[in-house]
Amino acid sequence: MSREILLLVDALAREKNVQKDIVFGALELALASATKKRFTEEADVRVEIDRETGDYESFRRWLVVPDGTVEFSEHQISLTEARQQVDDVDLDDYIEEGIEPVDFGRIGAQAAKQVIFQRIRDAERDQVLKDFLDRKEHLVSGTVKRLERGSAIIEAGRVEALLPRDQMIPKENLRPGDRVRGWLLKIDRQARGPQLILSRTAPGFIMKLFELEVPEIEDGLLEIKAAARDPGVRAKIAVKSNDQRVDPIGTCVGMRGSRVTAVTNELSGERVDIIHWSADPAQFVIGALAPAEVQSILVDEEKHAMDVVVDEDNLAIAIGRGGQNVRLASELTGWTINLMTVQESREKSESEQAKIRGLFIARLDVDEEVANILIEEGFSTLEEIAYVPIAEMLEIDAFDEATVNELRDRARNSLLTEAIVDEEQLDKVSEDLLSLDGMDTQLAAQLAKQGITDRDSLADLAVDELVEMTGMDSGKAKSLITVARAHWFAEQE
Repeated sequence: MSREILLLVDALAREKNVQKDIVFGALELALASATKKRFTEEADVRVEIDRETGDYESFRRWLVVPDGTVEFSEHQISLTEARQQVDDVDLDDYIEEGIEPVDFGRIGAQAAKQVIFQRIRDAERDQVLKDFLDRKEHLVSGTVKRLERGSAIIEAGRVEALLPRDQMIPKENLRPGDRVRGWLLKIDRQARGPQLILSRTAPGFIMKLFELEVPEIEDGLLEIKAAARDPGVRAKIAVKSNDQRVDPIGTCVGMRGSRVTAVTNELSGERVDIIHWSADPAQFVIGALAPAEVQSILVDEEKHAMDVVVDEDNLAIAIGRGGQNVRLASELTGWTINLMTVQESREKSESEQAKIRGLFIARLDVDEEVANILIEEGFSTLEEIAYVPIAEMLEIDAFDEATVNELRDRARNSLLTEAIVDEEQLDKVSEDLLSLDGMDTQLAAQLAKQGITDRDSLADLAVDELVEMTGMDSGKAKSLITVARAHWFAEQE
């Protein structure tokens, strides 16, 4: 019988072109499956075949779990009970006892063959996938084999890939037999069908297409730093030249537009804007908004946003049809872009200055003239006045040393008083509010002054109410309220 096993393993390994160890593993699984049928309960059985002799042994085993957590006694055992049998056993180890092996000739040849062939098919599939991945191909070319519920099964050599409906370019009509290319979006090793998932809408796809069309990219003379797409309609790519002699935009466009046209044809007519990449975020955003002309730009590092000012004639161009141009520019650069006209910018600036002026007049006990001087010199918070190096404030022509020291003292005293008040307010705040994701002590104290002292009172607020109370942006306010309401839905479930 042992010789029969060795001959079977050798024959299957040769026939299926897989390693012998894989066939041994499949056979062990088949024997274990047959042995389990002896037990009325759900036993865990392991079979071990000697690779040299073909002899095999069978074991019933129990997984060692923490005391008090045994749910399935037929294949689990508590740590204390396990150590009564084996001293050095630990959690997640197995306790085993030998059992009489099933007769190889009586396990049911058909059932064993099914298990063995399934494992071998899986091994063959894994090997094909491994061979493909070793080639490090991100662009997959193949033929549409069939359509299933709108998605396409692509035959690419020895592997099959799935192009889901939502990863196809809109209005694209693929049919069996069509040649198609896609970007390798992800690998799903758990899938029963194709494990390669493709996309024709991902930004990586257009980047790879340009890499194929523009040899200078592969040579390292050019880089595509980022891409954003409205699939089938419009795209933006940012390119950088690593050689001053190479024009990145002209090189990507090609002679008479040949290179960009080839990419556009592959993408069902998707129009491509090619812009210069810049390490300066403001300059990058200005380029990304082309063809609109930007008058001025204000960068807010904290909010990772920019206020971009354009004149009335350029506003519609900057926004684009359905907001497409500004949306793609934002995706390309990674910055939130707030477009506004010169008049809107002026009104926003005046509104912000009015708030700062009111703060300085109230908290520093100064008149409007002094407040305006501070604003003109670039001060916007009490902290800046209190802790900026004194030498910088002494450079203000309108202030002498005595005035500067007095302003710094008033700012520090005001901040100290505010900190004491905040500390008192925090005593009113419940722990469930303080522990929320996105909450800090300063915000909690600010809410407490408005009577918001627990999680439910915050959850009851509308987004605009929270924005008005705190001055935070609407996105953060929405996120915080959502977190505060989460326990309501958990309780309903």
